[in-house]
Amino acid sequence: MPIYRVSGAFLARRGDWQPFTKDHDAPTPEVAREWAYSEIGGCHGVKRQLIRIDSVTAAPAS
Repeated sequence: MPIYRVSGAFLARRGDWQPFTKDHDAPTPEVAREWAYSEIGGCHGVKRQLIRIDSVTAAPAS
């Protein structure tokens, strides 16, 4: 399964935008995007409206 790199920022509790980059193996970029929303929302308690995803790209093979 390909690995996708999801990059963006979310509004942290202290009021500034915290950048993030997450790698995830997913069948499509859309699935990787949804996973990132779930991961950030679950770990940091941030609603989807406060998460900005700038790019979803195929990560280089390790």
